[in-house]
Amino acid sequence: MPEPPAIQMQTSRPPLPPRPVDGHKGTFGRVLLIGGSPGMSGALRLAGIAALRSGSGLVQAAASERTIALIAASEPCLMTVALPNDQDDLRPPTEAEVSRLLNRQQAIGCGPGLGTCRGAKQLVQRLLSQAAVPLVLDADALNLCAAHALLQDRNQDIPCVITPHPGEFARLTGFTIAQISHSRLQVACEFALRHKLVVVLKGPQSLVTDGIRCYVNQTGNSGMATGGSGDVLTGITTSLLGQGLDAFAAAVNAVHAHGLAGDLAAEHLSPRGMIASDLLTWLPRAWKQISDC
Repeated sequence: MPEPPAIQMQTSRPPLPPRPVDGHKGTFGRVLLIGGSPGMSGALRLAGIAALRSGSGLVQAAASERTIALIAASEPCLMTVALPNDQDDLRPPTEAEVSRLLNRQQAIGCGPGLGTCRGAKQLVQRLLSQAAVPLVLDADALNLCAAHALLQDRNQDIPCVITPHPGEFARLTGFTIAQISHSRLQVACEFALRHKLVVVLKGPQSLVTDGIRCYVNQTGNSGMATGGSGDVLTGITTSLLGQGLDAFAAAVNAVHAHGLAGDLAAEHLSPRGMIASDLLTWLPRAWKQISDC
């Protein structure tokens, strides 16, 4: 296990981005979410709606041309763009295609339902080298980073948040899940420092660190241990980055609001009865409670 660095434990959340009364949709950020391979279109839908419900002015979802119609039909407030297929999988994108995809975006979230085919790998690789705005990496984007050591070539001047659960973090770090559970603060901080990014290590009392500061979240419950909850968190985090928060502040506020939405849902539905889309229902009430406080 690595030696723990000197960590500043944070107990308060940074302020949320302002909502000027004369703002318009351009004021509140344009963000892109990428994923939604066949059989996993719901993951991108959850992330996209979470971004909309977290204050983004414009949210675009990019997915396989085989699934994009499903995502577009599921939520009319989402803008959509189809990623070209090569037979059944994503076709590896060119540099010019990725540049067009990234044009005018203010934050990018990648991974929910993305898949791990060759085209997905090249897409993540190009995002890491071409993106000039903050990135959120989750799910299959992290699995691809682990399998192909993609984070080694990332432009470290661009803010980045990764949101692994312990299994994904084990693949990224080479430690076992048991080792991570035993020393999660040390492992997360060392990884964040080495790669110059923010780690959100998900689980009970999710941990957020940039390697120097650490925040341990106090909201959330076991009802959130269900498929799709992490996709909602990706959307919230991407939205807050697109509204101008720095990576650590965006991640801290995202895990708090995400967990609070889960607590409000559990109060009315019970943890046993919850599904991830319930978080979308209660997320606006979570933001209202945060604002009222």
